[in-house]
Amino acid sequence: MKTLKDAPTTLMFHAEIIPPIADSVGDSVQVSDPPLRPRGELNSYTTWLLSRPPAFETYAIEEILSIAHVAPDLHLHIVHLSAMECIPILREARKKGIKITAETCFHYLGFSSDEIEDGDTRHKCCPPIRNQVNQDRLWEEISDPEGCIKTIVSDHSPCTPELKLLPPHLQSGHRPTMHQCDSGIDMTLPEEERLAAEEAEKARLDGPVEIQGDFFAAWGGVSSVGLGLPILYTFAAEREARGDITPSIVDIVRMCSQATAQQVGLAHCKGGIRAGMDADFAVFDDADVWTLRAADMRWKNRCSPWEGHTFRGRVHETWLRGQKIFELGGPNDGFVGGKPIGRAITEKRMK
Repeated sequence: MKTLKDAPTTLMFHAEIIPPIADSVGDSVQVSDPPLRPRGELNSYTTWLLSRPPAFETYAIEEILSIAHVAPDLHLHIVHLSAMECIPILREARKKGIKITAETCFHYLGFSSDEIEDGDTRHKCCPPIRNQVNQDRLWEEISDPEGCIKTIVSDHSPCTPELKLLPPHLQSGHRPTMHQCDSGIDMTLPEEERLAAEEAEKARLDGPVEIQGDFFAAWGGVSSVGLGLPILYTFAAEREARGDITPSIVDIVRMCSQATAQQVGLAHCKGGIRAGMDADFAVFDDADVWTLRAADMRWKNRCSPWEGHTFRGRVHETWLRGQKIFELGGPNDGFVGGKPIGRAITEKRMK
């Protein structure tokens, strides 16, 4: 904070810390077990959830806020917020003038711990997916334009299916290897990355035998990049049908496009539709009902807890700077031209 206090940038935090005393340790504090060690079966989602309680998030945020005065003009941002207990803390801080915002993720808004099957490590992420009550509170917050959650992101985790340690009955029939891809786009890793990946895999295989379905040994993270619109639109429609408060499609665009562009200093060219902007568009069919299969995933390692879910609404085309780059059902797995045309757009920020 001292280094960045006068810089036009954003300081982002994965906000989880073990509280100083997170468990009852009694008189044998010097020899007792570490707080919150796993208590239960390692393939039980409940065991995983209890090992990272909301206090991990609230304590971290309170720690950040306690030193926010060091850099009063610096934008502070909490990434992948999951615990509803953080919301009143952040709201109160913003009311006091502290420049702090938060984001949440598609998986926190679409999944609840109540429905996660034991051993289904596709759902493992940090912070964890919490219960239905928690999810409802997150939806309430994103439905309020004045809320502390300003953006919704994928937090995409592109790990190989093998690292998820899935039990056989949860493994998809389609498991491409590191270099397989049917899009026509070359996804081969650079040589040094390939060697590093092979070395890491060798170390893993040479190490202790890992149990399939072990939430503590499996790689953490959820793969969902490219599914944001269908996920949010589907669950928003379901909640609206029940009479719940829910964001509109305009709110979704604001939190997934406009606000994210502003956050990274690109609001002058991204996140809006007007003369002089980059002409980036997603053509979204809100009536298209479809079920996600492994072959529908447009990322390399096709492993995701969203597989098998039915969505309402689907992206049929994507345009970048006025040029079509994706067309659903088209040749080359839909990737028009077969070669990426993206470019680095990091720019110096101005206050």
